[in-house]
Parts: sequence; C-alpha cells; structure tokens
Amino acid sequence: MKDNKAALDPQAAHRRHRRLVRLGQVLMAAGAGVAIWHWILHLAPSGQQPSLALDLYAGYPTGAALFMIGAILAGRTETKKKKS
Repeated sequence: MKDNKAALDPQAAHRRHRRLVRLGQVLMAAGAGVAIWHWILHLAPSGQQPSLALDLYAGYPTGAALFMIGAILAGRTETKKKKS
C-alpha cells in the first residue's frame, strides 16, 4: 500500500528519482576514484607494484564497474505522467 501512495504522489516520485540520480553520481565518482588510485599505485617505484589479486579485483575492473553502474543510475530519465 505504501508503494501505491508513492506512485500517486508526484513529489515523492520526483524525490525518489533525484535520490537515485545522486546515488549514481556518487558511484561514478567512487569508480573514478578507484581507477585513479589504482593508476597512482602503478606509478610507485619498482618493486612496490600492486599484487595480481589487487590488479584483478580492486583495480581498473572495479573502478569501471562502479562507474558504469553509477552511469546507468545517473542517466535515468524521470518517468512521465500518463495522460488519462
């Protein structure tokens, strides 16, 4: 029943949409931060490079995944109200 109220209230739907867009923007920033931090780790003097596990799980793939999920959420369009 709570979902019906949110669907009928345009302000609540708009607030929910804006929260999801902001969450997407935060995830995009986090993904970019992970990728930049991983790049900085690769700039360290030789012998101090990230391990293979760090490269595979916490490096560029994680940064890219966070960025893509964030982009999907941030790129949402607000649903239009159907005309009756």
